[in-house]
Amino acid sequence: MLSESLESDGMSCGVRVRDIVDKLECNVAAGLRHLDNEVSFGYSSDLLSDVMAGAGQGDVWVTVQIHPNIVAVGSLTGVSAIVVAGGANPAPETVAKADEEGIPLLTTAKPSFEVIGILYLMGIRGRVRK
Repeated sequence: MLSESLESDGMSCGVRVRDIVDKLECNVAAGLRHLDNEVSFGYSSDLLSDVMAGAGQGDVWVTVQIHPNIVAVGSLTGVSAIVVAGGANPAPETVAKADEEGIPLLTTAKPSFEVIGILYLMGIRGRVRK
């Protein structure tokens, strides 16, 4: 049953950040030494308060935001990587902060909708809030 496959059980889906880089043809803007981070679930939002409330440890977060606050939120929630979609280029301070925090910051020209679809086909599911 689909809802059972989406349950949040804290398990890795067997995908590492480097797999996402390859599949999405991402540029690694920061966090090159952390591409072996395991991914648990996926999360997509551009509203930082929503991400703070819903993203979790090991998630890959898809956004179009490019300012340094995304790194602070990523660090707070413990995401494995941040994917900036739609061809947006993170501000230099954002890249520096992501490197400092050890969070892979990936960029892709693909739109968010397409990124999320590809991540889903890779076996990454959304985190269900309980």
